[in-house]
Amino acid sequence: MTKLSRLSFALAAPALLAVAFWAFVANAQTYPDRPIRVIVPIAPGSVTDVIMRATAAELAPRIGQTFVVENKGGASGIPAAQACAQAAPDGYTLCLIYHNTMSINPLMFNKLPYNAEKDFTLITNLYLLVETLFVSSSLNVNTVADLKRYVQANPGKLNYGTLGPGSGPEMFLKWMNQQWNANIVGVPYRGGGPIAQALAAGELQIAKMGLGNFLGLLSTGKIKPLAVASERRSKLVPEVPTLAEAGIDFPPFGWWGLAGPKGLPKPVVDKINTEFVKLYREPKFVEYLEKQAVVPNPGTPAQFAEFLKKDRKAAEFLIRIADKPPEDYKPKP
Repeated sequence: MTKLSRLSFALAAPALLAVAFWAFVANAQTYPDRPIRVIVPIAPGSVTDVIMRATAAELAPRIGQTFVVENKGGASGIPAAQACAQAAPDGYTLCLIYHNTMSINPLMFNKLPYNAEKDFTLITNLYLLVETLFVSSSLNVNTVADLKRYVQANPGKLNYGTLGPGSGPEMFLKWMNQQWNANIVGVPYRGGGPIAQALAAGELQIAKMGLGNFLGLLSTGKIKPLAVASERRSKLVPEVPTLAEAGIDFPPFGWWGLAGPKGLPKPVVDKINTEFVKLYREPKFVEYLEKQAVVPNPGTPAQFAEFLKKDRKAAEFLIRIADKPPEDYKPKP
């Protein structure tokens, strides 16, 4: 580049930046002017998917655009996180993220196709899960102590549903196998809904997922809750003890939040945050969420960032339980 060219560029750069800035402001004022894609890293029919679709139905008339839910289940949420990280930061791709996306995967895998700390714009936490340990009624066990004795007496004969390597359910499986000197077999699924159905069908004998996935099956008599992974008993199953009450020293660990690709414009973040937080604090929608066995927990992006710092510390505890060095992530063909 010649001196004249460099001078011309230096003189033009501020003007170009000003044009870009005002174009951005104009676009932000009209946002959104087309449908918004929401990537959900779990299978259709799972409680997270159901809640997102209910959220979309509530918010669409408020913002004047529809939300198009795109399910990318499996592989501990990695393909969905990759798709989110690679999307244009224009506000028309939003993503649900969870403990695996942001806290467990970076500790479990090398060569992830995304960077949990750099590739996303945090918008808001959404809710905490009330996870529950379930068994098939065919096992004829009624307590966690009964289950411990049963799995020890039947090594390698019981199947347990996971969401893939490194997922929260798999961490609990490793805890049971280590602490109970057991040999329960993990079977990966794409979401809590399929796991719940597999448990009711007898394909699985044990599962630990969000309680909301199983509520419709409780009346069938095919499944049985043994403990809830929360600080307090759930109002939906008040007779079921917490993990701590059942003698299990394992931290409650499950949440879902909203993010976008890195570089999402602040006015877009502010608008989406405002709408989601408002909805997730409305008494009627809070009541709906509680019936899905989740605890609403919306807030600012800064609050979400602080939450993630603590969550990553909890993830380190789970990784110590796994006692397994990180492995290279290898996407399935």
